[in-house]
Amino acid sequence: MTNKQAASPPAARPRLLVRLHWMTLLALCAGVSLIWVREAFDGKALRSWLLEGHAHMGLLVLGLGVARVLLRLRLGKLPGDGGGLMVRALAGLTHAGLYALLFALPLLGWASINAAGRTVDLFGWPLPALVGADEDLGDELLAWHVNAAWALLALGVMHAAAALWHHFVLRDSVLSAMLPRPRARP
Repeated sequence: MTNKQAASPPAARPRLLVRLHWMTLLALCAGVSLIWVREAFDGKALRSWLLEGHAHMGLLVLGLGVARVLLRLRLGKLPGDGGGLMVRALAGLTHAGLYALLFALPLLGWASINAAGRTVDLFGWPLPALVGADEDLGDELLAWHVNAAWALLALGVMHAAAALWHHFVLRDSVLSAMLPRPRARP
């Protein structure tokens, strides 16, 4: 395949799907930033506020994940980007892992907060407890939450590296199709 063939226009991805993708990344980065910044402070009130912000970002990620799955179900199979069977299989496994972690990570965090004997609030509204208060369970859930976060980071880096590989090595439209694009003018 020549570069001219590979440089075809990007296979259009629905604008809402692209927006949800980038909103999810921004919410994840905000959540990570809040929890990392929290470690630099000693004040109990500020640390509590940062943890609550982190939980809100997790709930936003969960909501965006639900919206993404519902949209993908509504859209059905999207046009393929080519590639051999191995590339498509790896991409499918990576996406499945990313989606699974986008659900597991916030739910583990939510459950760990409940296990610590606290409620999770969404802008002041208490959400139902996923588990009862249990300190040992809370420690275990928090460990799972942290491990899931590292797994999501690893898969996210692989996902970004694959997009860059498609763009710079294969010179196809995979990355271009997921970049935000301006609205068409009438």
